Amino acid sequence: MSMNNLQDLYLDQLQDLYSACDQSRPVTAELARIASDPELKAALEAGAEGIERGKDILAELCQRHNVAPDGEHCKGMEGLVTEARKHALEADIADDDTRDAAIITQYQRLTHYAIAGYGCVAAFANRLGLQGDAAALADCLENTRGGDVHMSRIAEGGVNKAAAQA
Repeated sequence: MSMNNLQDLYLDQLQDLYSACDQSRPVTAELARIASDPELKAALEAGAEGIERGKDILAELCQRHNVAPDGEHCKGMEGLVTEARKHALEADIADDDTRDAAIITQYQRLTHYAIAGYGCVAAFANRLGLQGDAAALADCLENTRGGDVHMSRIAEGGVNKAAAQA
């Protein structure tokens, strides 16, 4: 897609964020399966569901603007997923608490990418006067931020302390 204006950039970034969600949801579900801490496991399962809801919203917005949601491949998220696999899923970590700390680290990296993406497309939608789009994207942004804050609480509330004692 040729980008000649903010509208073109907005649509490109919706597609890129859709791809990011499409790639991050399965790895988040995998992280949930190997998590030991019950609160962490539940938060990751909720995170995977939230990513899927965001993906559905992005698909709806793309279709509303007559672009295919899967028109881009997000190389940034591809790299983050590779890192999550390497440093949490495939890493040789003997201690469950340490593995949980690694899972949180990798999940938050995925989440921070999504926060940046949602923030940008919400700002673009606002500037373009697409109030309905902007509201839906702002909800996705706040839900993603909320998940990130919850994950920090899990880390600071016990996982990191337990990992430090391993």
